[in-house]
Amino acid sequence: MILITGATGQLGGAVINQLLQLLPANEIAALVRDEQKSKGLKEKGIDIRIGNYDNMNSLDMAMLGINSVLLIAGTDEDNRVRQHQQIVDAAKKAGVKNIAYTSRTLKDRTTMANKLMEGHFKSEDYILGSGLNYIIFRNVLYMDTIPAFGGPNVLDIGINLPAGNGKVAFALRSEMGEAIANVLAEGSYDNDFYHLTGNESYSFGDVAEALSQLTNKEIKYFPADLDFFTAKMKERGVTEGQIERAIGFMTDIKNGQEDEISPDLENLLGRKPVNIREGLKLVFKI
Repeated sequence: MILITGATGQLGGAVINQLLQLLPANEIAALVRDEQKSKGLKEKGIDIRIGNYDNMNSLDMAMLGINSVLLIAGTDEDNRVRQHQQIVDAAKKAGVKNIAYTSRTLKDRTTMANKLMEGHFKSEDYILGSGLNYIIFRNVLYMDTIPAFGGPNVLDIGINLPAGNGKVAFALRSEMGEAIANVLAEGSYDNDFYHLTGNESYSFGDVAEALSQLTNKEIKYFPADLDFFTAKMKERGVTEGQIERAIGFMTDIKNGQEDEISPDLENLLGRKPVNIREGLKLVFKI
């Protein structure tokens, strides 16, 4: 049985939807904190395990009868590494054989501006030292995040971001989830790394051009300086912590950290991932 953590989140949902096409529902378990949010999964025949990353007893119970775990990175960034370590420890204690983890694809861990991403690599290190069979999925930035980065009025005022001419090999979250499920369903945990990226990398200038074509109006990208970007974020009511995080993302993009292209996503999907124009049409609902 495969246990999916973060099962009620968007990536977890995408993974489960594809797993249900490949495996019987009774071979899939979902780790959730809130049982009310899991009703849809339970109706599909998935085994619901109630657990909290900070409660080891609940994690011990959740691991019973589990052979493999997909650890979807937690969102509590301050406590992420410790929580991930507790998942790994509970898995080992219960005799789980295999673990997969959704990490991040960045070129150079030692020069990242966004230090929050270091938690992913510390989690990888712990998994690699655990003795469990593992698969690491290093995921590029979701194409789905572009509207959030651009802000609520992006189609009216254009894109103002301090990302320079840096590029990202954006890919859709749903396609990443599908690819991850395809690997999990095969059941081979051969200590592999998969880099899940699109087939092309794009600057925000490319994003603006694609949006212009889709909307039939001129949308421009303005490589903003940090002071302008910070001021605009504050006007939108964004917190200091969120601003710092966004600047970290933009700086890494500017420095080429996200400009990595791998064939892994295409190979796992068995088709080409969507390109920027197709993806933006979906995420902006144009």
